[in-house]
Amino acid sequence: MKTRLLILLLGVVSLNACAQHKTENLFIISLDGLRWQELYTGADAQLIENKDYVDNTKELSTLFWRETPTERREVLMPFFWNTLAKEGQLLGNRELGSLVNCTNNMWFSYPGYNEILTGKADDARINSNAKIQNPNETILEFANKQEGLKGKVAAFGSWDVFPYIINEERSGVPVNAGFEKSTDEPLSEREQFLNKLQDEIPSPWGGVRLDAFTHHFAMEYVKKHSPKLVYIAYGETDDFAHDGEYDHYLKSAKQTDQFIKEIWEYIQSTPQYKDKTTLLITTDHGRGTEPLDTWRSHGTDITGAGEIWMAAIGPDTPALGVVEKGQYYQNQLAATAAKLLGLEYKIEGGGKAVETFIK
Repeated sequence: MKTRLLILLLGVVSLNACAQHKTENLFIISLDGLRWQELYTGADAQLIENKDYVDNTKELSTLFWRETPTERREVLMPFFWNTLAKEGQLLGNRELGSLVNCTNNMWFSYPGYNEILTGKADDARINSNAKIQNPNETILEFANKQEGLKGKVAAFGSWDVFPYIINEERSGVPVNAGFEKSTDEPLSEREQFLNKLQDEIPSPWGGVRLDAFTHHFAMEYVKKHSPKLVYIAYGETDDFAHDGEYDHYLKSAKQTDQFIKEIWEYIQSTPQYKDKTTLLITTDHGRGTEPLDTWRSHGTDITGAGEIWMAAIGPDTPALGVVEKGQYYQNQLAATAAKLLGLEYKIEGGGKAVETFIK
């Protein structure tokens, strides 16, 4: 009897060991307001040669117009389609019946980021983009309290509202966002240069810096500290769209794709991260399509602005490429992040993990 009990216990231990996820590190990345339409079909035929939205239509067509949607999306976001689609998964191609939706009814930034990071919409309290401290606990804050993760969580964003969304003061998660400089002493030479350059290059928008600063501040921090959970929020695509500049919107989307490629290549070349790190990538809201000018906008009154997308690549994510059919929600990302990291993060009425992202 004792022998059988021992064998049974060893079997349970073995099964539990097999159930352990390989993911030890996680990067959550968002591209503000990037439509699923461009991600899955590339440049929009109604916009790319429209002089209301494009300064140099010939140049933009040379860069991004190709005969088929597959070719157009590959030239726009080559990392997504040459690497992520082959080694990971993408959700939200509505032409194939894969649906991803916000559960908040606001369809703009703060409510979207709150839903992404907390796993639950809060329309009663998070219903504007005002700089109010988030009353909800994000997955970043929760993780920063856990053994093995405390002090190993960080966030970077182009929009100056992120310190409030993440509630930097309460959470203890360091957030470099807006026009903040790096204060991570001792500063590397690149951080010193970025601090200086940020003062010298004006942003076109109040409250939102250019994404190159966000990206390189994040990369320097990652190289110095090897954090285990990182959130990076790129913002240019949304602001260029609001300005009606479809040329800059597309160029920014491609540049962000290359930023993500750089992150992935660093991960795969670094022993602490290689084959132990997952990327979860998404957007905070969609944009309109009809009438045409609504591509610039989002919000409750814009049809399609609650339609989004998600993607994942990492050691626990089966290489299924574009997942056809299925209904998914923005509130599932936080639970997915928690499950990959082995955390018991539960929020009443919140979303459950995206099971297709996890073996």
